[in-house]
Amino acid sequence: MNTTRSPHIVKLLDRLFAEANASEQRRTPEQPADSSLVTSKSGYRKFYGMMKNMPLPVSRETGELLYMLTRATRATNVLEFGTSFGVSTIYLAAALRDNGGGQIITTEFEPSKVERARQHLAEAGLADLVEVREGDALETLASDLPGAFDLVLLDGAKALYTDILRLVERHFRPGTLVLADDADYCPEYVRYLRSDARYVSIPMNEDLEISMLTA
Repeated sequence: MNTTRSPHIVKLLDRLFAEANASEQRRTPEQPADSSLVTSKSGYRKFYGMMKNMPLPVSRETGELLYMLTRATRATNVLEFGTSFGVSTIYLAAALRDNGGGQIITTEFEPSKVERARQHLAEAGLADLVEVREGDALETLASDLPGAFDLVLLDGAKALYTDILRLVERHFRPGTLVLADDADYCPEYVRYLRSDARYVSIPMNEDLEISMLTA
């Protein structure tokens, strides 16, 4: 069984990826693809404010990888930092559905994106598996978390990857997987994980870092 192959979800994901591609084509000079604001703790809010109407999804390949890893690990508790319009959340939630159930806690500080993500999750029939926490993730993830996460996706403000990891890693267990999208923007985060003997951490491609807590 693969819920992502359900006709209504295939149609939804095709539409969302097409919208993302169209949005990328319309990107203005004021919405740069690369910017020092991305990795600046004082400027990331400005950058993502400029991008608040842009979907910024994971790639199809990364989405499929998220589904595969969530299924392979039989995950039931998943954390996502950075919901955007909910594309990655759909892949994660579909995997939980096929695992027999579970919960995703996902975070997004842009209210309009929270609304769109909830609409898309409802359209996919997966909303019951997802808790969307709106606001600053350093605050929304500071409490009320499960005992242990099986899989974590970092795909929000790149400047906060290390801070978010340190905030939530007390809820990891040996074997917890951490995927960081656009990790090429986060050298501090990559150095942190690769220098910590508790983790095994490797790059999967130019911008995706996959790590596992070993102890």
